[in-house]
Amino acid sequence: MRLRTSHPDRPGYARVRHGRGFRYLDPTGTPVIDPSERERLRSLVIPPAWTDVWICPWPGGHIQAMGTDEAGRRQYLYHPAFRERQEAAKHDHVLDVATRLPRLRQGVARDLAARGLGRDRVLGCSARLLDLGFFRVGGTAYRRDHQAYGLTTLLREHAVCSRGEVCFRYPGKSGQEQTRALVDPAAYAVVRSLLRRSEGQSQLFVYRQAGIWHEVRAGDVNDYLRSRSGTDITAKDFRTWHATVLAAVALAVSAEVVGESRALRTKALARAVREVSGYLGNTPAVCRSSYINPRLFELYENGVTIRPALERLGADVVYGHPATHGEVEAAVLELLS
Repeated sequence: MRLRTSHPDRPGYARVRHGRGFRYLDPTGTPVIDPSERERLRSLVIPPAWTDVWICPWPGGHIQAMGTDEAGRRQYLYHPAFRERQEAAKHDHVLDVATRLPRLRQGVARDLAARGLGRDRVLGCSARLLDLGFFRVGGTAYRRDHQAYGLTTLLREHAVCSRGEVCFRYPGKSGQEQTRALVDPAAYAVVRSLLRRSEGQSQLFVYRQAGIWHEVRAGDVNDYLRSRSGTDITAKDFRTWHATVLAAVALAVSAEVVGESRALRTKALARAVREVSGYLGNTPAVCRSSYINPRLFELYENGVTIRPALERLGADVVYGHPATHGEVEAAVLELLS
């Protein structure tokens, strides 16, 4: 089906309460009675709690419905074909980002080698932790409304430095308790200094500029990532790429175990997604639909993984080990490019 641009500000179908369910009205206020059109509208599965619902009058509109959820936020339902195109474009972008990671990591290493708690060193630490710990970047509004934290909104009480390891424990999205334990001397030194500072806010990640402490914001981190990589990269791109690499490693290891059995392959695939979701702190469904490159699954079903590359590299791969950097990344990039 050829898609066309939807215009929610123009007349469309409306959904109104009718008894225990809903009925649909066309732009003139006349009830929709055509059976096929009513079936299309029902098949959109618009959440019952949505109000002020607008529905596209064309089956091929890129936005099929819009409404307001219980929290007062505008929500959209997109055409499946449009979502597929957007997902494909997202993963193509992430593959491009992956080619820029060596440059980014070199810049981060230079900034971490500095002294003090200046802007570049603290932001470099944030970038290193995103790269190692698969954090969400966080946002002040989300923390305020949901009492959930990401990297930039962590408080001092959420971090502990001990014997070269920095451990983070904090409530994440959907109330899930998150734990990250990382060993990285450069990041450890910065976090330890941030914890030991005698002044400044309760927020963990702050930097000192012209004698004043400034809180690190998500926008600061994303701007830093762009400046050091030379491309349009965000913190979420890190999570998407690492999810894909983790899944590629897990599937490569399982391929040797399950052989040609389709049933065992299906189970191994589900297990790999669960494993990756554990690292990211997402549900398996979200992890599979929004983070892992779907091409991995297609290749795996056809018996193609990075296993030969891992054996050629002599990598000591253990199922569940977060091998996400260097030569393993290059193997995944080659597989998907």
